[in-house]
Amino acid sequence: SLASITEEEFLEIACGLVNSDHPFLWVVRPGLVHGYEWLEPLPSGFVENIEGRGYIVKWAPQQEILAHEAIGLFWTHNGWNSTLESICEGVPMICMPCFTDQKVNARYVSHVWKVGLQLENGMERGEIEWTIRKLMEGDIEGKEIRDRALKLKEEAKVCLGLGGSSCSSLERLVAHILSLELFNFEAS
Repeated sequence: SLASITEEEFLEIACGLVNSDHPFLWVVRPGLVHGYEWLEPLPSGFVENIEGRGYIVKWAPQQEILAHEAIGLFWTHNGWNSTLESICEGVPMICMPCFTDQKVNARYVSHVWKVGLQLENGMERGEIEWTIRKLMEGDIEGKEIRDRALKLKEEAKVCLGLGGSSCSSLERLVAHILSLELFNFEAS
């Protein structure tokens, strides 16, 4: 992501994650926080205090992480690829869009497909904690969101599978391209 955040926003995220009382993997790319290299804004002892419950890394293989059964939700800016990867793995999303299509994608995730929740008040620790708990715990709305995410995963699997609509569309596109004279590879 090209997005960057302020030190205050970074600390709100950190507190919201910790206060949720749920284990977490937090990918913090270098340069995410204005004016800092990496984790310098965190309070002294923060990383040691979350040991065994929270992990902070500079990078992670997103598709592999989302495919892991231990993943309960995905906090995302809702770029199209990230949104699709989350849908294809049945992982509910916390939506925090920054730019262009991300806002439309987040709206679809939270209000049309209803497989995630959008942070409406920016990065505020109380809302972050509440949103994580709502998606992860036994709350009726949270369970419905998790169930819809799994249902959408199954629907996506059908579309992407052999004979599915996406597979068929790709086959038609390839056939059309190959039918164009410009791409006629037959010997003259």
